[in-house]
Amino acid sequence: MTTNPRRQLRPTDVKRLNRTWRRSTEGRLALIVESVTGPFNIGSIFRTAAAFGVERVRLAGNATPPTNPKAQKTALGTDRLVSWEEPVPVVEAVRASRAEGFRVVAVELTGDAVPLHAADLTGDVCLVVGSEDHGCSPALLEAADAVCYIPQVGRVGSFNVAVAAAIAVAEVRRQEWAGLEPVHALDGE
Repeated sequence: MTTNPRRQLRPTDVKRLNRTWRRSTEGRLALIVESVTGPFNIGSIFRTAAAFGVERVRLAGNATPPTNPKAQKTALGTDRLVSWEEPVPVVEAVRASRAEGFRVVAVELTGDAVPLHAADLTGDVCLVVGSEDHGCSPALLEAADAVCYIPQVGRVGSFNVAVAAAIAVAEVRRQEWAGLEPVHALDGE
């Protein structure tokens, strides 16, 4: 019996596919979320973090914790799959991330920022995103090892913070997986 390659995958197929990608992933990835207060943004960031294998989310400043009932609506329980810590001052979060062996890269528009696709996001990386209104604080930008930005061609000046975090996290994994052979969803079936 042949299978239709365009059908949606069954849950067991999805688990098998995800396991294949996990085996191909060696780089450690973490996030610092500075002063993101919107609970739906926090929930979305945690859901993305769980999907891409982020090992730790450090909350900084006045970031809303994922235990907020509104954050739970978008996180869908994924906050249980990612280690996280109550908010601390951002420089403390950067210091702790470095002590764990991470290079800290802020996602922000600054004069010295490089485009996301050109940034070296290989190895053990801790990405940082800042508040919905003001982005990353000056203290954070001073403490970060590097800064990158997401190129845009439309007529808006920025992304929603949860979307920016998702794009940046996906780029870290894309850079890591770029040299791998393609894995089709039904390989090995």
